[in-house]
Amino acid sequence: MQSAVWGPRVPASVFSHVHCPVCIRSTQKRAYRLSHLAAASAAPTVEPQSSAPTSDTGVYIRRRAPEGIGSQGCGPVDFRVIQSDENKPRNILEEIVWYKAVEIEKMREKQPISRLSLMLKMAPPSRDFIGAIRAAQARTGKPGLIAEVKKASPSKGIIQPDFDAVKIAKAYEEGGAACLSVLTDRKFFQGSFEYLQDIRSAGVTCPLLCKEFIVEAYQLFKARAYGADAVLLIAAVLPNNDLDYLAAAARKLGLQCLIEVHTVAELERVLQLKLDGCMLGINNRDLGTFQVDLHNNKAIMESPAGQQVVARDILIAGESGIFTPEDVAFVQSTGCGAVLVGESLVKTGDPAAAVKTLLG
Repeated sequence: MQSAVWGPRVPASVFSHVHCPVCIRSTQKRAYRLSHLAAASAAPTVEPQSSAPTSDTGVYIRRRAPEGIGSQGCGPVDFRVIQSDENKPRNILEEIVWYKAVEIEKMREKQPISRLSLMLKMAPPSRDFIGAIRAAQARTGKPGLIAEVKKASPSKGIIQPDFDAVKIAKAYEEGGAACLSVLTDRKFFQGSFEYLQDIRSAGVTCPLLCKEFIVEAYQLFKARAYGADAVLLIAAVLPNNDLDYLAAAARKLGLQCLIEVHTVAELERVLQLKLDGCMLGINNRDLGTFQVDLHNNKAIMESPAGQQVVARDILIAGESGIFTPEDVAFVQSTGCGAVLVGESLVKTGDPAAAVKTLLG
C-alpha cells in the first residue's frame, strides 16, 4: 500500500471526518444505522442540557483523539498525518475509551444489532441488582458486597493465572456476595461478554453487573443479551446528556445502572439526573495519578453532595482500595451501603473464604 504523509500544516481532523466510498462497505453503514435506530427505539427522548459539558463540569476523559486519527486507509493509499503529543491518551482510562470505537466496530460487524435484538428475546428475565444489595445490607448490617470476576488489569497484569470465571463466581456466591461484577473488556482486562453468559448459564443466582467501558447504546444491548442485570456508566467519561440517554436506554432494556464518580464535582452533576433504577459508586482512584486513597470516599460523602445522597437514600458503593474488614467498616462509616471489591478476592486460592473474611 502506498503512503501519503502530511506534516503539521494538515490537521488530522480533516481526514477523521472524510469518508471515502471505497473504504466503507455498505453493510457497515447499514449496521451503523440499525444500531442507532434500535437505540433510539429503546430509549425515550431525553431533553438536551442547557450548556455543552466541559472539563469544568467534571468530564475528565476525552472520548477520542482531539486532532483525529493518525491514518485513514482509502483504497490503495494509506493517508497518514504527523501526530502531536496532545493527540495521545493522557492515561490508561483514556486509552481504553479511545480503543472502544475500534472494538465496537468489530463487535458490530460480528453481531449486528438485529442479531442482538433476537438474543434479547431469548434472554432470561433481568434480576434486581440494587434490591439484592439492599437485602444483603438489611440481613447482615454490613455493606452489600459486589465481588468482581477479574482476570487481569492494565496496572497489575495477570491477577489470577488459574482463571475460571464460573468457578470464581460460584465461590463468591457461596461466600456471601450480594452481586457480582464481571469484566468484559477484552484488550486491557482479558475479559469477555461470554463470561456473563457462562456464569448465568451455570446457575449462579447473584445479579450480574457488566463491567464494561460503555460509550454507546450498542454495548447495552450486548450486555443484556449476554445476561447482565446492570451496567457501569462512568461520569468521568460521559457528560450528563450521555448519562441521561444511556440510563434511559438501560431502563428500557431492563438494566439497572451503577454510575461511577471520582470527585465531588462529578457527584454534583450526576445528582441532577433522573436516577430511577440507578445506584452510585465512588471510585477512590485518582484519574490523574492513578493512586488510590480510601479517604477520598470520606471527603466526597462529607460534602454537601454526599449528604444529599444520604438524605435521598440513594444506594452508593465504595470502590478501589478495599482490602480488609477494617476498610469495609471505614467505607460503611462514610455512608456507603455497598462495596465493590476485586483484586484482593480474585487473587486468592479460596475466593469463598476470602469473601467471608472480608465481610467478617
